[in-house]
Amino acid sequence: MHNETLSGPGTIAAVLKQTAEKHPDGIAQLSKNAWGQYKPSTFLDLYGEAGDFAAGLHTLGIGAGDRVGLVSDNRREWLVADLAVLGLRAADVPRGRDTLPIELSYILSRAECKTVLAENLEQAEKVLGILESLPLLERVIVLDPQSALPDGTTSGRKTEILSYRSILDRGVSYRSEDKDFWERSLSQVEPDDVATVIFTSGTTGEPKGVPLTHQNFCHQLEAIPLVIDIRSGDIFLSVLPVWHVFERIVQYIALISASTLAYSKPIGKIMLHDFALVRPTWMASVPRIWEAIKAGVYKNATEHGGAKAAIFLFFVAFGSFYARLTAMNKGLMPQFEKRSVVLDRLLSIVPLIVLWPLKKLGDALVFSKVKAKLGGRFKAGISGGGSLPADIDEFFAAAGITLLNGYGLTETAPVIAIRNFFRPVRLTLAPLPGTEIRIVDDSGRDCPPGVRGLILARGKQVMKGYYRNPEATAKVLDADGWFNTGDLGVWTHDGNFAIRGRAKDTIVLMGGENVEPVPIEAKLRESEFIEHAMVVGQDKKFLGALIQIDTKAVEQYLKANAVPYIARDTLAAMPEVRELINEEISLRINARNGFRPFERIGRFALLDRTFELGKELSAKQEIKRHVMAELYGEVIEGLFKED
Repeated sequence: MHNETLSGPGTIAAVLKQTAEKHPDGIAQLSKNAWGQYKPSTFLDLYGEAGDFAAGLHTLGIGAGDRVGLVSDNRREWLVADLAVLGLRAADVPRGRDTLPIELSYILSRAECKTVLAENLEQAEKVLGILESLPLLERVIVLDPQSALPDGTTSGRKTEILSYRSILDRGVSYRSEDKDFWERSLSQVEPDDVATVIFTSGTTGEPKGVPLTHQNFCHQLEAIPLVIDIRSGDIFLSVLPVWHVFERIVQYIALISASTLAYSKPIGKIMLHDFALVRPTWMASVPRIWEAIKAGVYKNATEHGGAKAAIFLFFVAFGSFYARLTAMNKGLMPQFEKRSVVLDRLLSIVPLIVLWPLKKLGDALVFSKVKAKLGGRFKAGISGGGSLPADIDEFFAAAGITLLNGYGLTETAPVIAIRNFFRPVRLTLAPLPGTEIRIVDDSGRDCPPGVRGLILARGKQVMKGYYRNPEATAKVLDADGWFNTGDLGVWTHDGNFAIRGRAKDTIVLMGGENVEPVPIEAKLRESEFIEHAMVVGQDKKFLGALIQIDTKAVEQYLKANAVPYIARDTLAAMPEVRELINEEISLRINARNGFRPFERIGRFALLDRTFELGKELSAKQEIKRHVMAELYGEVIEGLFKED
């Protein structure tokens, strides 16, 4: 481990107290004021404000076992509120601001929330709009200090509307009388206390509540620093919705390591601007955002063609080759088939030496600029929330930027495997220390290396069961504590593994062929003209695809080729565009890229609308297959109609 030894605090409450005592003046948070300037707050500030907010909630009767709704994306007040709730032995029920009212109604009523913390006035009004479905709701607290919302009650209901400031004021007053309140409250929190109930994003069906305990989180806070070089004073750029457990564990990791959280947005211009401002050392994000960064770099370097584009493309290809040689030399090639590490080192050493000057030239001409865009001191990115496409992985490796692929689920709080920072084997994952992984066949027998099977996981981060849903629990969690991830994987010969699709997503064609749609979809998205793709074809003779085009890229293509068009919303209907997409599909889904004949796309439909978060897309920007099947049922059936 490359940082101070962890003492195993056991609860998030103890983590907060421990870090505030050891690093009182360390910068905990960087958040923007009304003028877009980053303002710091220390760990002592965080500790005190969370204590004041907790005391304020305590005066409202909130305590052990209560569930508090938390409807907000990442911001400074989110962490304050979260720590306050957990310090009272209560549990929060988080959701993002893109949550639809009907979904929010289900979650808040199911969890029996009497209090909801809303990010701003807009989210508060969303909650107030569904009051009829929330008979237990007593109050809504608006977190944004800038929201000019007066305290009071809603018309016809005894539902209080309170401001963040008013809760803090209540807490300050209470703590002036009970000076030991916060310390006493934190000391009473137990490892088995439920910290949160997170409802799944609904990618594959109705949301299920996932209760996670302090122990579920703290197990990872002990294990993750063993495989990732996080140090006091590091800076995490926080861009993901923090209600999602992936970003949440990142916030707790920053807390226990005395690192800084700098809040940003997953929007290209904003994110890159903030990279330059705070010069982060880490960022955790989903594959789509890493994909967008790659696409942005490619566009900037190649859109005008000429020598600049040629030099860029050459050094990207060369960088990928050199990264492979480096991995061979260090024994970091994936062992999907048995390899001789000694032979790899012998074969790579001479080319590495000979080509080193060219590598340095590529760094100077191309990759130094890419690194500068990330602030110049970026240690590594962490990709989670979905499989990392190989082309994204290889691009960042070529640029000399470490990208660590993490793996887990909401039910595992979430991390069960991650690429080791100190030994990053390409294209694979390593089980997290203290976590057991099995890959089994249809009969439950362990698969040997190279054979695909179902991934099972067991460890202290695994949930005890779904919230008030024993039937669903029994389907994924057995008596021995093994959790069925629903994902397919394959062991390598050196104890790592790789994800090979989603068991629940498997398409069975009429001929009995099993098809994993995710790798096909990932390959299609490599095209600059394809924004999203969903492969369909259950019980059909062949595969089809629903494709959302990247209208800007297609528009630029048409202009460059002098093809007239009426408007952006007509592009999907143009034969020229259909021909373009057909060529892109043929270019990628073929035998040269490892796809079998039955995995090719027989027919496709171009969709003329943009997919929306909370509708077609989950918070992780994954396609909600069941929603797509409902929205585009006729389109899907049309793909398979006999001519």
